[in-house]
Amino acid sequence: MIAEFITTYGYLAVLLGTLLEGETILLAAGFACHQGLMDWRLVFLLALFGATLGDQGAFLIGRWKGTQLLSRFPSLGRTLPRVNALLDRYHTPVILLLRFTYGMRIAGPVLLGMSELPLRRFALLNLIGAVVWVMLVTLAGYLFGATMAVLLSNVREVEELLFGGLLVLGGGFWLFRMTRAKRSRKN
Repeated sequence: MIAEFITTYGYLAVLLGTLLEGETILLAAGFACHQGLMDWRLVFLLALFGATLGDQGAFLIGRWKGTQLLSRFPSLGRTLPRVNALLDRYHTPVILLLRFTYGMRIAGPVLLGMSELPLRRFALLNLIGAVVWVMLVTLAGYLFGATMAVLLSNVREVEELLFGGLLVLGGGFWLFRMTRAKRSRKN
């Protein structure tokens, strides 16, 4: 049942999922690649496109509507001076590693869009960071599949349970982050 769903909608889920956060979807896609349900090359290309486009869009939103976003999300404004200080001091590593930073996957590019950072520089470093991120997260999912294949002789029989577990864990983590962010906005 899940295998059919993955072969039908998996690639679309990778593209849409990586436009925003995407770690859970990409981990599951890596696992699906190990199981032979998805082609890793297509997963890589779609995830790279989605991750790059999502962050580039957030950067442009920050450039275009940054001031309005600051008034709507005051916590974003509290983060801006720290991001600018880090950007001044560690320009390239900040841009490359931003997508790996908890809570900054979407907010980070928005804040960078509000800075003096040239669009072309962000686009290049964003692409490099996306390549590394997609490779690492997909590889982690693939290695999870390989580990389960070694530990469980009947991995095909529990494949659906493993996929479900990955999605529940990822969804729970996402829900925890959203609840925590909502609470911090109220304070």
